[in-house]
Order: sequence, then C-alpha cells, then structure tokens
Amino acid sequence: MIKQDYKPQNNQEFSRSSLKSSFPKWLTHPFLIIGMAVCILLLALVLSDSDKKSDAILVVEEVNNIVEQKKRYSTPVEINLELKNNTATQPQATPIAASPVLSVQDEWLSESVKKGDNLSLIFKRIGLTPQQVHQVITLDDNTQLLKRLKPGEVISYKLDDNNNLLALKYIINIQQTLYIDLLDEQLSSRIENKSIEYRTAYAQGKIDDSLFMAGKKAGLTDTQVMQLANIFDWDIDFILDIRKGDSFSMLYQEEYVEGEKIGNGAILAAEFINQGKRFSAVRYTDEKDNSSYYTPQGLSMRKAFLRAPLKFSYISSNFKPRRFHPILKRWKAHKGIDYRASTGTPIRAAGDGRVIASSYSKYNGKYVFIQHGQGIVTKYLHMSRRAVSKNKRVKQGQVIGYVGATGLAEAPHLHYEFLVNGVHRNPRTVKLPKAKPIDKAEKDRFLKTTKPWIEQLASRNQLLNNEETIAP
Repeated sequence: MIKQDYKPQNNQEFSRSSLKSSFPKWLTHPFLIIGMAVCILLLALVLSDSDKKSDAILVVEEVNNIVEQKKRYSTPVEINLELKNNTATQPQATPIAASPVLSVQDEWLSESVKKGDNLSLIFKRIGLTPQQVHQVITLDDNTQLLKRLKPGEVISYKLDDNNNLLALKYIINIQQTLYIDLLDEQLSSRIENKSIEYRTAYAQGKIDDSLFMAGKKAGLTDTQVMQLANIFDWDIDFILDIRKGDSFSMLYQEEYVEGEKIGNGAILAAEFINQGKRFSAVRYTDEKDNSSYYTPQGLSMRKAFLRAPLKFSYISSNFKPRRFHPILKRWKAHKGIDYRASTGTPIRAAGDGRVIASSYSKYNGKYVFIQHGQGIVTKYLHMSRRAVSKNKRVKQGQVIGYVGATGLAEAPHLHYEFLVNGVHRNPRTVKLPKAKPIDKAEKDRFLKTTKPWIEQLASRNQLLNNEETIAP
C-alpha cells in the first residue's frame, strides 16, 4: 500500500483527531506540560539572579579600584556608585576660569560731604590718619581747595590693602576735577580741565504781553532776557516804551562739555524792533580782552547815561512846569520824574561821576546828588537807605540807594532830576551825549570780527520772514 502525505481538502482546517494523531502521545499529557512550564520559569529566575550577581561583583571591583586611587593621589575623587552597565557616557564639562579678584586699588570709593564736615572728619570716617590729612592739605596750592568743602559734594578715593591713600578725586565744577595720586611713594596733585565746546543758537520772539513772556516762549531763560534788555537799555525804556507787536531776535552761545549742555554763553548779536524802529547790536572783544556791545557801525551801545535809573512799576508823576502838589496843596513846578516802585528797589547811578551830596532833609528825605561830566548833575530823592557817601566815585549802573518814602512823599517812589548847567531838563526827553565810538586802532579788527555774526543774524531773520510769508 502506497503511503500518501495528508493534504487538507477544500481549505478545511485540521480536525482535532487528525492533530492528535500527528504528535506523540506523551507530549499531550496535561501534567507533563505543566511541569515543563514550571521548570522553564525556574530556569529564567536563576539566570536573572546570575546577571545581578555579576553586576554586583563589577560594582565591588570598581569601588575597590577607586579606593586604591584615593590612597595614591591626594586630590579627592568622586565615587560613582551607579551600575557600570547602566551608566551613560557623559560629556566632560569645560572648567570655568575663576574671575580675577578686584583689588581695592582698582576701584573708586566715595564719601559725601555732610553739613559741618571738613577733610579731617571725612578722612577719619574712611580710616585715614591725621598725618595723612596734613600731608594732603599741605601738598600744594591745588589741595587748598579741600579746605572749602560744601555739603553735597563728593570725595572719591582709592586705598591699598594696608589702608594707605593711593588716589583722591574731587570734582571742583563740571569743567574741573582735582586729582591726587601716589607716584613713587610720593603724593602729587593735578587739576584736569575739560574743554568747553561753544555752539551758536538762534532765538526770536514777538511781544504780545511782556518781554519776559515772549522770551519764555522763545526758549530763553530769565537771565538771557535780562541780558537782552541790558544791551538795549540805553535806547529803549522797557517799562514805558514796549508795545504789542515789538519783536526781537538774537544769536547766542550754548556751552557743552563732552556733548552735554552745561549752560548758555554770551549773546553774540541781537536785534530789537520797538514801535517800528530797529536797533541792532553785536558783541566785540578787543585786543585787551574787554568785551562790550556796539552798533554794526562801531558805536558803543553803552551811552553816557541811563534813561531810567531803576526798575520801576510806573511813572506816578511826569516832568511838568506846573503841578498841584499833593501834600503842600499848592501849584508848583515838578522838575523831575516820580518813578513808583516798592520799598527797597535798588536805585542805580545814571552815569559815571562823583557823589557831591549824600544826606537827609525835611523835604527831600534821604537823597544823593551826583556830578557827571559836561556840566550834568543827577539827583535821587526820598530813599529808604543810601548806599554811597559824599565824594565817592561811582560807575554807571552802580547801586547808590534804595527806594523809600522819606521826606515829603505819599508812597514809596524815586524822584529823579536831570540838570544841565544848572537847568532842569526832562530826563525822558533830554538829548544825551552821543555814544562813544570804538577806538580807531580797533576799527578794522572790529569790522572783520563782527561781520559774520551780523550777516548770520540777518540771514536767519530773512529765512524766518520768508517762512512766515509762505505760511497760510
């Protein structure tokens, strides 16, 4: 009989009886199968314990090696107890270089000047000795500045490790700094000067209410407005003559140190239009380093006399040949001008001269009379206090007294008189001596020096006028 391989018919699965017939009978016994499974599980556990044992042996060997290294080297070794076969390789970190320790000599320390302080007290606070104070103060003329310390100022210094003075710094002002340094075991001082950079600036304004308000709108300080008024003080009465619509323009200096603005310098050129009349001035410094203001033609802006010898509020009584006196209650000539001002307002000398009287009388109160050149005398009455005595020489603009109401006076004011060869003249209308022209030896230098400022101011004014014309 021929043996044939079994092949399923019509894709049918094996039957249970056919499967049993294809395996040996002992492999199909259930108890035998369970026993074989238990044996396999026990074998797996044994093998796992063997692996752990080998890992433990490796760890013990590694620790023994590290301990041996620790005995051989003095530097401490970090012991890693992680399993060798489970430790990932870590990248070695680049060691960070230690930052150098800043020496005391390399840094400035500082101490503020307190009220009642002096250099001795400051040095004592920072641990320096009286001998070191004496050494600094007597070093030279520069260090004498340290005797006049003011609260709020700062003393900067450097000390060595033994608390000896290595350097000292004191800011005198924004431009100057005093340095004291220890060189070759000897102290020496120096004053470092920062150069001032001058820049030219332009300002213009139109008066709507007052000169000060117009100046503020133009970006000027009160000091600059006063400087502008002082330039034209001999030609314009800034109390009585100013009108709405008057205008001004000026070139001036701005001061910078290391790019930082520290203040304003002098006015270089200026123009003022008062009631339609144009006044121009330019600053000139002569070869002797004297500075003053002149017209573009070289006439001094500084006249021989001031129109008004004080800053007043208003004129309470003008120059009149016939006036009813408010106290005497009778008609008489009023031979001067009464300028109303508050008590204590400074009164200035109208021009250079010599005091020929400084006294008190029942009618004049406290008064001062000044003799000027060309037969001119000026009188100042009803002062609260006099500031000059007889025979003293005075300069134009010098304070000679203060407004009051002494003598026959109803209220604080200055009664001012102007006499020419003994005859009273109206101080507001009298023709004053002409301005002194610039010296002939300086004329060519004056014209060459001032021409650029005059032209620049005129150019800026023309440009501004064109812009105002174009603007809708």
